[in-house]
Amino acid sequence: MHAPVLEPGTYFWQGNIACAEGAIAAGCRFYAGYPITPSSEIFEHLSSRLPKVGGICIQMEDEIASLAAVVGASWGGTKALTATSGPGFSLMQENIGLACMTETPCVIVDVQRVGPSTGQATKCAQGDVMQARWGTHGDHEIIALGPNSVQEMFDLTVKAFNLSESYRNPVIVLADEVVAHMRERVVIPRSLEIIEREETYSPPFFSTSDSYVRAMPPLGRGLNVLVTGSTHDARGLRATADPEIHRKLAEGIFGKIHKDAHILSDVEQYRVGDCEVGVVSYGCTSRSVYTAIQMAEESGMSVGHVRLRTIWPFPAEAVQRLSEGAGRILVPEMNLKQVYFEVMRAVEGKAHVVGLNKVGGGAMIYPEEILRKLTKMTERD
Repeated sequence: MHAPVLEPGTYFWQGNIACAEGAIAAGCRFYAGYPITPSSEIFEHLSSRLPKVGGICIQMEDEIASLAAVVGASWGGTKALTATSGPGFSLMQENIGLACMTETPCVIVDVQRVGPSTGQATKCAQGDVMQARWGTHGDHEIIALGPNSVQEMFDLTVKAFNLSESYRNPVIVLADEVVAHMRERVVIPRSLEIIEREETYSPPFFSTSDSYVRAMPPLGRGLNVLVTGSTHDARGLRATADPEIHRKLAEGIFGKIHKDAHILSDVEQYRVGDCEVGVVSYGCTSRSVYTAIQMAEESGMSVGHVRLRTIWPFPAEAVQRLSEGAGRILVPEMNLKQVYFEVMRAVEGKAHVVGLNKVGGGAMIYPEEILRKLTKMTERD
């Protein structure tokens, strides 16, 4: 008899363990992966936990095969997950495109580390932001969530599964080494909103129409279900010579997420519209921002803050609102200005955008560094 999922209550977990338990709570029953720091604890924990709840955990030969197995498991009717870091995430890009093209719900956790290439395997970074959005080729949209706490490693993993089922699209949990390896209190509530998959006996693909139906056919139950990464019609039949079918397909894959960008936007906001300077942050760096703002306010400075829980689609409207009150916006990142340019694009010249960037060694951007930058930005000429 299978053991139940964990009881509601308070736990003290590492971020990667919270992610694994969030996946189980969301209904994930299949994991395929390849060990890679700093995400390996997700794999290790699920190798023990999934069999106890009736699930399967399997080590594949590499990350390419891992995501291929996840796509296959999802079409087999199972909520499926894989986790990796930068080099493995690079290997997964072709199959992320396959999942987008075949409208396959699945979740990919990328615990970011210093790159490019092997880089610094155990050190924190935030260098995969643009890869999450543009890593796979062709016109597509992606949903990427950025946790900044162990609690959010649990909560946003659950949310990622719900969004993947709702939009029939891969969803990325874009974590980082600091959040993945820190330990904090996690509260599992008495009730969780879990979106279960709807079954349909209609044609399996809907992006060529305006219906945006999310249901999927039950593969292996007598239907002639065709799944291909080539251009296809609503039934899955290849139509690689038909430009009109491809146009509708590409617009549908892109549009089903793009049209709901305002709904998908999930941000934490502080003093937006009532500040002299603003900050846009995400992931572990936002934790330093909290302390820096407190220090700044103690010195009489008014600082607004937009923290991105949703990184893609980019929450441009929230950043625009910040720019309406703040003439200057600081973007601290553990990379070389990846979100900075998105903020520049969003504010449309209404605010002066400044980057604070640190790469290598895994050292976080400290509150004192943010405070010094904010102080300099608010100095009057």
